[in-house]
Amino acid sequence: MSNAATSPSSGPRILVVRLGAMGDVIHALPAVASLKHSFPGSHLTWLIEAPWATLLEQNPYVDRIAIFERGNPGAWMRNWSKLRAERFDFAVDFQGLVKSALAASMAWPDRIFGFHQSHVRERAAALFYSNKTKPQSAHQVDRNLELAAAAGAASILRTFPLPPGEPEGELPAGGFVLASPMAGWRAKQWPLAFYSRLATRLERELELPLVLNGPADMGELANVPSALVHHSSVAGLIHATRRATAVVGVDSGPLHLAAALAKIGVGIFGPTNPAMNGPYGNTLSVLRSERAVTSYKRRSVIDAGMREIDPDRVFEALKAQLIRHSASCATQPIS
Repeated sequence: MSNAATSPSSGPRILVVRLGAMGDVIHALPAVASLKHSFPGSHLTWLIEAPWATLLEQNPYVDRIAIFERGNPGAWMRNWSKLRAERFDFAVDFQGLVKSALAASMAWPDRIFGFHQSHVRERAAALFYSNKTKPQSAHQVDRNLELAAAAGAASILRTFPLPPGEPEGELPAGGFVLASPMAGWRAKQWPLAFYSRLATRLERELELPLVLNGPADMGELANVPSALVHHSSVAGLIHATRRATAVVGVDSGPLHLAAALAKIGVGIFGPTNPAMNGPYGNTLSVLRSERAVTSYKRRSVIDAGMREIDPDRVFEALKAQLIRHSASCATQPIS
């Protein structure tokens, strides 16, 4: 799977491994762009799982999208075959899992760059790396850029090339606030009942409907009074995010997508550290309880710190963002 036809490669052949998920793929985009930009004539392949490949469509810094298959030994053999078909000069594993490091090593590159074992989720992954990097930055985007620099990226680009997306389902004709309530694990979620209270104030005081986005199998969104429901794939989420007036999100892919698209809005955080995993850039405000305890344990109940963020507080923060944005637009000269 290729993004576009490219001229014959005269530079190194680079393998990037970041299999998923949405937010993590988005956080790797600037680092991958920096790698491609720093090696003129290079050919860059990104190994990724199928659900997230949409995020790389039309990316000018990715020459080939290789789909990583999961499952039985036959899938691993197919992965091995497609990776060995191309000789890579080096690979960069931005994920830090044994499976991602193993996938990089299956390609048989001359060198494999990865994070030091003290900075990966699975320490054994570092056994596969020939070059290990200890990042100094706090945010994951900047850590990825440090790893890219260690691999030879001399020209750093803080860019997020994302596709336009595709219209899916129904959205309000005018402005709306978009929220994606789900997260990778339940501890990071905000109570669904709070979205109903937020929707009521948004409609009553700002005449902005609240749209809740999620995949088609998330029927529980229909049980949130006062909010509209928008089911979509990743492509539909990208389109809806581009159209939204503002966003409200938790520590999950849709919030990081909004940050990458420079949307205004509010991020709600509890057990995870916004300094490392918060929205990148300065367009989104972050709310977090002072009593929140940082923990990356994938608990199955909503974290107490998330429950302490009241809907009225979110509304006021969102309203302030909208007022500032409106004032900023009003003072910009007309081109």
